Amino acid sequence: MQTEGIKYSGSKKKIIPQIIEIINGLGGVENVLDGFSGTTRVSQAFAKSGYNTTANDISVWSEVFATCYLKSEKPDKFYKDIIDFLNNLKGFDGWFTENYGTDDAMCKRPFQRKNTQKLDAIRSEIDKLDLNWEDKCVLLTSLILALDKVDSTLGHFSAYLSKWSPRSYNDLKLKLPKRFPITSRNEVIRGDIFKTVEEKTFDFAYFDPPYGSNNEKMPPSRVRYAAYYHIWKTVILNDKPKIFGAANRREDTRDRVAASVFEEFRKDENEQFIALKALEKLIQMTNSRYILLSYSSGGRATKEELMGILTSAGKLLKAIEIDYKHNIQAQMRWTNEWVNSDGKHKEYLFLIEK
Repeated sequence: MQTEGIKYSGSKKKIIPQIIEIINGLGGVENVLDGFSGTTRVSQAFAKSGYNTTANDISVWSEVFATCYLKSEKPDKFYKDIIDFLNNLKGFDGWFTENYGTDDAMCKRPFQRKNTQKLDAIRSEIDKLDLNWEDKCVLLTSLILALDKVDSTLGHFSAYLSKWSPRSYNDLKLKLPKRFPITSRNEVIRGDIFKTVEEKTFDFAYFDPPYGSNNEKMPPSRVRYAAYYHIWKTVILNDKPKIFGAANRREDTRDRVAASVFEEFRKDENEQFIALKALEKLIQMTNSRYILLSYSSGGRATKEELMGILTSAGKLLKAIEIDYKHNIQAQMRWTNEWVNSDGKHKEYLFLIEK
């Protein structure tokens, strides 16, 4: 199933077929939740499959993506005419060029100057257009997708490459996002996941939270998801925020203000990992018949901890192990060792019925 998105750490693009196979195999499912929607690839797949889809995330750029794919319904020609107009704008040196563009190949910046000049022109013009929110979301999604194709990064914006990537030499050009006919009733929420599950009921909920790392050498302060994608937030808001550090990150992405409880790898006063307690609370609070949880082999939980969280909330129906490298899917082997003991990166899907 074709979906569209940007380079994203932890993207679930590769396991969408398994996710859709699982939900399609269940009966009586109409209303579904993608609780940490990110680039919205899973939300897109749910909606394209005809499910009434709620996309929830705390990031404004995720809200924009979800609105573009799940809510916008104007014909392609309406947006294509505007995109053609934006592509023909003359670039100029503005705030984005000052902070994120350069002609100097030895100066670590995420974009070449010619492309931030176009970004400055296009982003400024979008704010001047008399359009509703859904229409602007289509244009902003197009802009982010275009920027993602000409960046000089490893896929995030906490550090930049020491020399230009081949793709950074390409010219920034907007294209119409690959939308699809909307046949379901969809909702987009930018907010705290705990509030969403407290207020709403679903037939099926999918959770892919950020994970506390199992790396014991991880320092107590580190870059968070909000900091990895700080530029996307600034492109959406166009707020010219205060920035800091070599990567020119937004002030509001500092660890002390941008941390998610699901990324928290510290322990509480009872010597329990805070991230796992948050996951347990989320699953217990969720009012849904079925819950599907993604988990990575790099996550903090041990087998016993994860099994305890899942079985305390409901009946475990499936536990699937996915090996990206060899494209292998199998039922998980519950051995005495944890599943990532062989050092290979794998993905796991757990389905429970509450």
